[in-house]
Amino acid sequence: MVKICCSLLLLSLLSVQLKANPGLKVRITQKALEYAKEVGLEILKKNMEKEQFPDLTGYERFGLGNVNYNISRIRVTAVEFPNVSISLMPRSGVKLVIRNASLTIDMNWNIRTWMFKDGGRSTVHISKVFVTAMFSTPLDRMGHTSIPLISCHTTPGDTDIKLNGKSGFLHDFFIKYLKKPIHRRLATNSCPNIKSGIRLIAKDLQSLNVPVRIDDLAEIDYSLNNLEVFRPHIDMDLKGIVYPAGNYTGPPYVAAPFAIPDQNDSMLYLAFSEYFFQTSLFSYYTAGAFNITIEKETCRYLNINTEMFGSIIPEIAKYSVVPYPVMVKLMATEIPLVSLQQDSFTLEILESMEVFAVLPDSNNQSLFTVNVAANTSVALNVFDQKLTGSLCLNRLQFSLIHSNVGSFEVSR
Repeated sequence: MVKICCSLLLLSLLSVQLKANPGLKVRITQKALEYAKEVGLEILKKNMEKEQFPDLTGYERFGLGNVNYNISRIRVTAVEFPNVSISLMPRSGVKLVIRNASLTIDMNWNIRTWMFKDGGRSTVHISKVFVTAMFSTPLDRMGHTSIPLISCHTTPGDTDIKLNGKSGFLHDFFIKYLKKPIHRRLATNSCPNIKSGIRLIAKDLQSLNVPVRIDDLAEIDYSLNNLEVFRPHIDMDLKGIVYPAGNYTGPPYVAAPFAIPDQNDSMLYLAFSEYFFQTSLFSYYTAGAFNITIEKETCRYLNINTEMFGSIIPEIAKYSVVPYPVMVKLMATEIPLVSLQQDSFTLEILESMEVFAVLPDSNNQSLFTVNVAANTSVALNVFDQKLTGSLCLNRLQFSLIHSNVGSFEVSR
């Protein structure tokens, strides 16, 4: 969940216009940014406390010589971010501001001059650290995004160093020359470290496979078509096309424009168009997903035989005195159609149903064929944070196409 939120955030930092109408829309609101910020800061704290930092080695000029220093076994023991804001900058991206951050560090230190040398363990408390960073995300032709850090500035703040067991003149002398490399490293490395972390996430986003396989029958192309940053939210247009697996020929439909209602109460909004559902139905129809065979082995809880059908259709009872197992073949004759309403959708399916008697010699004897037209409505509701639906059968029509048992009346 966290990775998904971070990925969506990083996809959402710049407005880039492409002309194709989307099949899916995503809206990320300020509430989502705030949630991602809190989660991200907790992850950052834990990572900083686990991280192993490289040693600092160098020198500072002192009078007629140099003060050589070595700082090793650096470990962050505490990190605080009391004031962090993340805000949307229309047509620009996302701005991150960290104010009054502080961290506590334990480290080994060693100082050597031509006059004396000393070392030990110390505790460093750095406070009033300010970081301001701005991100944007241009898209490539494949709908992938890069995440450039377009600006970053760090103010190191105050540094308080306590040298264990030291006091007096030497204590102040050592602290003076240890503060400089710590300040310098914090000022010069903060923004590159942020950029490095962003680059790793961007690399993951660039490597995402598009289209993505849904199952053995279909794949979805969710590449980013368009992205707009507004003050209260980010709107993302995704391609939202479902293809038959391995077949990327464009479906026989054109995506119509649609919009997400002007709402920002939730963290995330997802909007699906008829185009998305219709390309899904087209893909599964092309793959034969709506062609179903029902027989004794696949219908263990219902004994379907000619005797059961004979109780409904007398002609079958006359044709088959001895009850035989029955096999039913359903085959979609047209691509199913979907129609979306505000709180529901309707689905219309046209099928051909052929019924066979399975004879003792394992041959199949066709009994009759009917066309079936079914129209259903599904109403969607959210109850107790769960998406629920109610199914209503609006119409079910049968028409006799062919019969080997004689003509009979088909109910409508």
